[in-house]
Amino acid sequence: MSIFGIRIRNRYMLLGDIFLSAVSVLASYVIRLELIAIFPTYEVSLLWMLGIAIVIKPLVYYLFGIYRRLWRYASIRELVLILSAVTVSSMILTGAMLGLFGAGVFIGFPRSVLVIDWLLSMTLIGGTRFLIRVLAETSSSAAESDSKFMRRKKWVLVIGAGDAGAMVVRELLKNPQLNMKPMGFLDDDPNKQKSKIHGIPVLAPLSQIDHILKTRHVDEVILAIPSAAGKVLRRVAEVCHRMGIPFRTMPGLYELLGGNVSVSRLREVDIADLLRREPVQMETEALGEVLEGRVVMVTGAGGSIGSELCSQIARLNPQKLLMLGHGENSIFNTLQSLLDGFSHIDIVPLIADVRDLPRLSVIFERWQPDIIFHTAAHKHVPLMENNIEEAITNNIEGTRNIVKAALAHNIERLVMISTDKAIRPVSVMGATKRIAEMLVLDAAYQHNRAFSVVRFGNVLGSRGSVVPRFKRQIAAGGPVTVTHPEMTRYFMTIPEAVHLVLQASAMSEGGENYILEMGEPVKIVDLAEDLIRLSGLEPGKDIEIVFTGIRPGEKLSEDLWDQGFAYSPTTHPDIYRVDSETTISSKQLTVIVDQLIEYAREGNQEAILNLLIETIPGAAIHIQGTSLDMVE
Repeated sequence: MSIFGIRIRNRYMLLGDIFLSAVSVLASYVIRLELIAIFPTYEVSLLWMLGIAIVIKPLVYYLFGIYRRLWRYASIRELVLILSAVTVSSMILTGAMLGLFGAGVFIGFPRSVLVIDWLLSMTLIGGTRFLIRVLAETSSSAAESDSKFMRRKKWVLVIGAGDAGAMVVRELLKNPQLNMKPMGFLDDDPNKQKSKIHGIPVLAPLSQIDHILKTRHVDEVILAIPSAAGKVLRRVAEVCHRMGIPFRTMPGLYELLGGNVSVSRLREVDIADLLRREPVQMETEALGEVLEGRVVMVTGAGGSIGSELCSQIARLNPQKLLMLGHGENSIFNTLQSLLDGFSHIDIVPLIADVRDLPRLSVIFERWQPDIIFHTAAHKHVPLMENNIEEAITNNIEGTRNIVKAALAHNIERLVMISTDKAIRPVSVMGATKRIAEMLVLDAAYQHNRAFSVVRFGNVLGSRGSVVPRFKRQIAAGGPVTVTHPEMTRYFMTIPEAVHLVLQASAMSEGGENYILEMGEPVKIVDLAEDLIRLSGLEPGKDIEIVFTGIRPGEKLSEDLWDQGFAYSPTTHPDIYRVDSETTISSKQLTVIVDQLIEYAREGNQEAILNLLIETIPGAAIHIQGTSLDMVE
């Protein structure tokens, strides 16, 4: 560390401690005896105590790691360390002195000097360390102030005076180079009102944010409540937008998993913040029981859901993680991100096409997975309208191959990721996912396996989803394109969806079709307007919104289950189970799937669509502009 340009090394700290130990002993005798006439009586014990102290104390301090600390960053933890080290060294010194006194090595020994020495040592050793911190911070502040390149500091209002808020303020105070200076907190806790945290006052409850922003100089607002409800975020975002004040928020609950948060990770408000519901309950114990020490396979591991699945599974310490995917680049990227944080996990990248059953059989035989999460699928609705055969072979034949391989190799648990577009589908993609669901559930019933389906709606931020597209359009100056003013979708963040998928897998006994609590459906145009505002612009003024019309295979709203069918809660409040849906016999399903694959190989699109409509309840898929509807 350096203070005023002088480098203070640990050896100098050691020499200083030897000197201070001697000073402490001498001062203890002076304080106790006040240099009275009988002082010479105690000279022998003084010399012994001096000799022992300057050996024992620095040695104990070294063993406690005091010389490995950077004292310019000293905190309560370091204060406890000093207290412990000084106390232990004083106890050893006390034992040595009392032993020598009892052995008659010296006669005069005022035992109260041991207590005085302990108090003085605490003051001298601790005081020098914290003086270093004070001088370091003072010199840093002075250097920043003197710099001609110094930018004007931004005055920051922190929302939330809890642990996260205190951490933000502490780091802002410690890092003047950020050019951000906290001016106060807002917090609804009445016990915190008019108090100070790190010297920064709690000004008022959150309800007074308008008044505070109007009456005080605030350059930026930081929301330091990682689990803040959506209404809190909307309230703060709306007020800041109205007054033209930048607004940032701490990372949310799922972004905090497996890491520490610092000021450097504060980020601009994302659209996901305005959709945030009450946090999903985290019940990792059940997940650990299912996944820890097991060989887990994820198909489609390079995709948005698949890669997040790999990341969350890796945190649960599987014996081996098998990442199976068809695209080598996406698998490579996911692998690299996992190796950075989970180098202790045995991760195996596997390049394979789920349509290749012989290749899957070799992989299953070689690696012997215990649990499979099947996410591999073509998911983009308009693309699959133009590539019907690929949707059939990848989504249906690929799923059947995974199920066959799982049954042949006695896989105990399989979870398929499905979509709300599988309900009364108007798209080829949705219809193929519904047939894939049937294959998984039929295998569970026929073979008594813990195979299940988890169905949910759109996930924010996934590749090809609306939010990344809106961001690109806003960055380009607009317009933002929305298909229809009444288009609505269910939304969930990727980490949240994946966590609930893992929860559903843990409770599965076989044959369940789970749906996730997605909250209320959201208008796509509202998402677009919110994202434009969060970018500091005004919808219709700075960025136009253009309606382009519904694309092939889309419908205005989606459902998570067929109307008229029952569903029931599970042990997790955000997961429901569909109790009944229209099913077909196993034999009939086999015939239909074989026929669909044959039609796909022949390129007979019209036959494919007709058979899908005949098979799936409520399907209404278009053929060359004509809607072929089937009423359930």
